[in-house]
Amino acid sequence: MELRMLYSRGRRLLVRLLLLEHRRREVGAPASQHRRVGDAHAAPAQRPRHHLRPHQLRPLQPLPPRGPLPRQPAGQGAPRGGTAPRTPSSTTSRPTPSARSSSSQTPGAHRAPSRPTARSSRPAAGWTGTITRALCPRAPATRAADWSEKQDALAAGRWYATNQILPDGRAFTVGGLNQFSYEFYPKADPADKSVFQIPFLEQTRDPVLNNLYPFVHLNIDGNLFIFANNRAILLDYKSNKVVRTYPVLAGGDPRNYPSTGSSVLLPLKPNPTEAEVLVCGGAPKGSYPSSRHRHVTRTFVPALATCGRIKITDASPAWVIEIMPSPRVMGDMILLPNGAEVAIINGATDGTAGWDDAHTPAYAPVVYRPYHPTGDRFEQQAATGIARMYHSSVVLLRYGRLLVGGSNPHLYYNFSNVQFPTELSLEAFSPEYLDPSNNMLRPRILHPSPTGAAAIVTYGAKLMLKFSVPASARGRRGGLGEVSVTMVAPSFTTHLFAMNQRLLVLEVTKMAAVRVRAGTYYVSLTMPATAVLAPPGYCMMFVGTKKPRTPCSTPAAAVPRATGRIIE
Repeated sequence: MELRMLYSRGRRLLVRLLLLEHRRREVGAPASQHRRVGDAHAAPAQRPRHHLRPHQLRPLQPLPPRGPLPRQPAGQGAPRGGTAPRTPSSTTSRPTPSARSSSSQTPGAHRAPSRPTARSSRPAAGWTGTITRALCPRAPATRAADWSEKQDALAAGRWYATNQILPDGRAFTVGGLNQFSYEFYPKADPADKSVFQIPFLEQTRDPVLNNLYPFVHLNIDGNLFIFANNRAILLDYKSNKVVRTYPVLAGGDPRNYPSTGSSVLLPLKPNPTEAEVLVCGGAPKGSYPSSRHRHVTRTFVPALATCGRIKITDASPAWVIEIMPSPRVMGDMILLPNGAEVAIINGATDGTAGWDDAHTPAYAPVVYRPYHPTGDRFEQQAATGIARMYHSSVVLLRYGRLLVGGSNPHLYYNFSNVQFPTELSLEAFSPEYLDPSNNMLRPRILHPSPTGAAAIVTYGAKLMLKFSVPASARGRRGGLGEVSVTMVAPSFTTHLFAMNQRLLVLEVTKMAAVRVRAGTYYVSLTMPATAVLAPPGYCMMFVGTKKPRTPCSTPAAAVPRATGRIIE
């Protein structure tokens, strides 16, 4: 089975669909509605322990009337480098917004390895039958990209379910309201209506649920880590056996919908022997009924400020608790492609997920650095001025920025006479590695060419990556410091959980300078050995460099920020 290292063309089309809908609803809206947060050239303030960076959150530029997404300006690229090549464009026509039926609410989704993006969702009425939708990103030139629907493609109606791509390319679809089971998609036999019961989901349901959108991560042993409510198991999905039960997360408070926290599998090193999961945020027990309209004394309980981190491969795994700078519920967690940071964005500091069930927005993102010393891992970032709560979302772009959008905390769309109106704007969060001070250090990927044919590699194979760096990033004799390359599987993010999110640090086995061209280098990369480490499908690649030591370097100057840039 081949591992396709491509630009996420499908993601670009999804972003276009969002922007088209945004323009359709706000034609003629004044530019001031796209609020600018901070000044990119402002002098940084004195940095407290959880300090702010006023240049880090900016509104996203709207699309031109026709054509591709705007090119990234020079020096505003991705962390730690470039990307793998993308698929050549197969159409010049713009996608059109899809007409969605009532059954398309609250889906789970995944990006199929060699097929369109697929979504699973609840039925329109009666809770009988199911629907899957597929977005065709490479439609013929005579057609605009749109969703295609397959009725009754799943065996059970799954509202608020989670999807995870498996090593064989199928999707593992688990849970949903009153669904304590899992199934696979696609099915070898379309008539197959079998599901596999998983008592763990029934055991973790409490009177207000707190087990929807369970957190699912593919472990390095091929089994599935599944977290629901306040605890987790390791499931052998092939035999439907629980092979490990993990301790209850300290405190016992719920972390899944409607007490929505989020989770990531931390970056995997080359040939990994251990894997770690991070779960952050959520709401204390009783928060959901307390925030409901019909509660006699309606109260918005402060959210959880704790994160739990666990090595799921340890013989005796245990949760390690860490404290965020502030409480957070409904916070998205996104792995940053430098392989060393996790962004936590959006949400609220009290209440829960659901219609009008939170009161105080969490305006300031937080970056978590898992490899920093304990007590120095969280750093608060510049605050936005836009409340992004229930139904907001974040996704990683190939530029290294994060696309931040949405927020609809009300029943139906509501744009006026409410405290937090439905939000159709988009913003781009620019992490610290995109600071202009790093512009002179950013490498550029030259081959595989971002404008050429797709690079297709197999498991365990070698890939020669050619890139250039400016003179300011090289040593006195043209030497280059440490080079790192990461590979990121695109996620499908909904309800504050990025499904299928996965980051691998690739093994760099050899590096050589190109003699005829100063500042140009080759690195030899070893691809992941198996589909368990890297399920088949699309991914993005990022390259980073560190400036080499010089005789006059101080220890602090010898380890500058990792930098990088993506080129189109």
